[in-house]
Amino acid sequence: MKRVLRRALSLFLIAGAALAGAQGASAPPSASAPALHPAAAPAPAGAPTATAPKVLRYAFLIAETGFDPAQISDLYSRIVTAHLFEALYKYDYLARPYKIKPHTAAALPEVTNEFKTWTIRIQPGIHFVDDPAFKGRKRELVAEDYVYAIKRTFDPTNKSPGISTWQEAGIIGLDELRERAIKNKTPFDYDTPIDGLKALDRYTLQFNLKAPRPRLLFQLADSSTVGAVAREVIEAYAGDTMAHPVGTGPFRLAEWRRSSRIVLERNPNYRELLYDAEPQADDAEGQAILQRFKGRRLPMVDRVEISIIEASQPRWLAFLNGEIDYISVPGEFASIAAPNNQLAPNLAKRNLKMYRTLLPDRVLLYYNMEDPVVGGYTADKVALRRALGLAMDIKREITLVRRGQAIPAQSMISPHTFGYDDNFKSENGDYNLPRAKALLDLFGYVDRDGDGWRDRPDGQPLVIDYASQPDESSRQFDELWKHDMDALGVRTKIVTAKWPEQLKRARAGQLMTWQLGYSASNPDVQDAFQAVYGPAAGGQNLPRFKLDAFDRLYDRMQSLPDGPERLQAINDANKLLLAYAPMKYSVHRVALELVHPWLAGYRRPPFGNQWWQYVDVDGPKRDASKKR
Repeated sequence: MKRVLRRALSLFLIAGAALAGAQGASAPPSASAPALHPAAAPAPAGAPTATAPKVLRYAFLIAETGFDPAQISDLYSRIVTAHLFEALYKYDYLARPYKIKPHTAAALPEVTNEFKTWTIRIQPGIHFVDDPAFKGRKRELVAEDYVYAIKRTFDPTNKSPGISTWQEAGIIGLDELRERAIKNKTPFDYDTPIDGLKALDRYTLQFNLKAPRPRLLFQLADSSTVGAVAREVIEAYAGDTMAHPVGTGPFRLAEWRRSSRIVLERNPNYRELLYDAEPQADDAEGQAILQRFKGRRLPMVDRVEISIIEASQPRWLAFLNGEIDYISVPGEFASIAAPNNQLAPNLAKRNLKMYRTLLPDRVLLYYNMEDPVVGGYTADKVALRRALGLAMDIKREITLVRRGQAIPAQSMISPHTFGYDDNFKSENGDYNLPRAKALLDLFGYVDRDGDGWRDRPDGQPLVIDYASQPDESSRQFDELWKHDMDALGVRTKIVTAKWPEQLKRARAGQLMTWQLGYSASNPDVQDAFQAVYGPAAGGQNLPRFKLDAFDRLYDRMQSLPDGPERLQAINDANKLLLAYAPMKYSVHRVALELVHPWLAGYRRPPFGNQWWQYVDVDGPKRDASKKR
């Protein structure tokens, strides 16, 4: 890797000098942390090009946690599992805004009983990756595998972060199985049939729900968390399932060095699935991609090599050197890659492609509502949280740290999801330091001992513990947070740990505040609101926000079909969140992506996290570019 970085550094210096001569400026020093990023290792020297495997090289900026769909929630693990496991449905790769199509299912669901009964037929002849757990036999995917996979989410021993999502589906009988295991302290009963989730025959699956769920189809299209698993595999690797993913997807796990390197290889058992898609008629780019690849067998690459490179500069340098096929540009290099949001001339000469996309995500700072300092529902605690939010200079963050690759967030509703209104304006989008100070003064958060820092109303020191990570991008945000809090007269303590460790502490309610990003997994707003839904506390609800009025609205909008009535419920719920301020929503990020010319067919999926099987890599073109 050192050799790679030395070569990359020299190329970077040449590229930077050329750009500086054209722009009259050098690279800015600060960084941001977009949702996804990529990098990887070079091909072996002297490897044959004509018959060499096609390798996609990619990287994560944050370490994965593992690959068991029932036990993960972080984005990076979900990206991998989305390519190892398969859901019943999928998002069309080229359709925009989106289109859901059958994947392992033979057709769209038969929906009856006012959205309470969903019956799905599975395609015969789909097989799992070979594994010793199958004792030498080819293992076919059957309806019971989805029954088992969903039941695993309810098994208390798995501590599944996704349980609240499935509990909301209201599958008849599953909650009772879980409660029985908890109450009796016995193993979860996988073998007792329940009316809510059953295999009617080998290839037919049926859901029976307590209440209407008009958008269950979105949940059934999330292969990162709803992929079918084989019971034999889970039992064979009990206690170590995060390291032994065995699915029916286009790839299989070939190598894993935790927090360092992940390698996927083409699944040799993958069924004959040909490239097809349905872009809009006026979508020139989509139509061109379809014309080029229609009828090609998937996946088109043989191997995906993923490195975890937390530092932005090595990731950027490796991309410039051609060791990485794609990159979501780190913030501090955005003005080098795309000055004024136009591809830099030196990069354009290398035939790189640039994509700039507003993401369906939100970045937020949450407050632990059970914390004695920032938590609680009384007027003084609400005033504290609102004041902290008003003191955060988001426009400065976008300019200095994110290099213009974001827009201010007015609420937690993500772009491209139902209920998002780009004309909506709220206090959440304001920076108003005088008002923030006045709020704290009014509720007794004043400097009582004359040391220059505000104290709590009871006289104890006011100190905000701000959770962060030990990487260079996070340090930029730490400095910005401290700058804003210093201006408010509030002491802050940066509590640093690796991201997976912070996530564990967050779920346990051990963090006071933490900033993190959420990517919408589907086109609906319900998942976003689950992050503050009372029954999801300890799972998706990291701030442990519990408000009956909000929960009632949440339950109501869950059963309503999309339309004016549901939109009003969404707006009412949003007003409650803005009033109580359990979170400060900072930005919706913009992905600035660059792709080398040898990577063909790339298009950022709006939802679903899947694209590795839909791209092609021209290895000889990559090798030739390195020789120039």
